[in-house]
Amino acid sequence: METPKHTCLKLLTPQNTQPIFIKGTWFPSYFHLSITDGLNAWTCNASEEEVTERASNWDQPVSDYVDMSERYLGFQQPGSVYGFNDAGGGFKRLSWTFEKEGTKLEWRWKFKPAENSMKITAGILDFLMDANIRLSEEVVMKTKSNDKLKAEAEKCLEQSEKFQHEKAEFETRIYSKFLGVLNSKKAKLRELRDRVSSDHAKSHDEEEESSQKTETYNGDTEDEDDTAMHITSTSTGTSRGQKRK
Repeated sequence: METPKHTCLKLLTPQNTQPIFIKGTWFPSYFHLSITDGLNAWTCNASEEEVTERASNWDQPVSDYVDMSERYLGFQQPGSVYGFNDAGGGFKRLSWTFEKEGTKLEWRWKFKPAENSMKITAGILDFLMDANIRLSEEVVMKTKSNDKLKAEAEKCLEQSEKFQHEKAEFETRIYSKFLGVLNSKKAKLRELRDRVSSDHAKSHDEEEESSQKTETYNGDTEDEDDTAMHITSTSTGTSRGQKRK
């Protein structure tokens, strides 16, 4: 079974000083409309055949025609000119304009006087009251939901601030420990550097001392060689003298 949609539009037109209320019941291929000004009422039952014919005249699918009618009669569209005029014999003609490809067009539907205006008016008022109750309930539910979300948001914000504070404290502690370890490493590096420098200086002094000793030893050898040569020369001279005798 098709489930209809319902709308109700409060409409002010240039021809009427008081607003009219248009209630629509929408099906996929047809719709029913009723109008009241608070005193009198009118109805229009657009059958599936009539809607199909109208849609064909406008080169539209039936579903598009119904959707567009619902859009203009469910909510007052800015820029559209609405009219609710006498059509003779107690009939009324409801019209509204729209633009298509730069051309201003108008749709019209004829309404007949309701057989029971009080019943139609009461039905529209009941629908408005029920809709108002539903809207009020939705407002209450959304308000409660928003209050709950607000409380949760505040709680999340509080937790976020707490986590941020704990994070800052943790980073401070870690940085302090890291700084202590870093300073300790620097001190050890300075100690090692000083030790290496000291060992290098000591080694350098030992090398200089060893070099000086080597030079002294070489000088003594040269003297010994000169002495040996002198002795040999003297010995040779003596031998030759003895031979001359």
